[in-house]
Amino acid sequence: MKNVISTDKAPAAIGPYSQAIEVNGMVYTSGVIPVNPATGELVEGDAAKQAEQAFINLEALLEAAGTSMKNVIKTVVFIKDMDEFGNINEVYAKFFPAPYPARSCVEVARLPKDVAIEVEAVAVK
Repeated sequence: MKNVISTDKAPAAIGPYSQAIEVNGMVYTSGVIPVNPATGELVEGDAAKQAEQAFINLEALLEAAGTSMKNVIKTVVFIKDMDEFGNINEVYAKFFPAPYPARSCVEVARLPKDVAIEVEAVAVK
């Protein structure tokens, strides 16, 4: 049975999808972007600043699902500019403890609201 995960501590879905789904002890998040959930506004600043907000939002979503960043087993990070890879990695390492989750990171042409980063995760409960 799948359970829908929803929290006002992470940005609301901006389309026909759930923030996250939990099934059989696994949590699958939708992509999370650097929007301040309290205001609904995009966090201004460079890729590192936006990455920090995206990971804060992801953390809140995982907590709402009854898990945490330490239980993430896989992430996919979409970035607007691969030249920001190192800066984003520095922020990433602050949020994910070792052993780090498996990860893919790809540069994309465009992200929702023209943000610099979007991240999704799979975690165990």
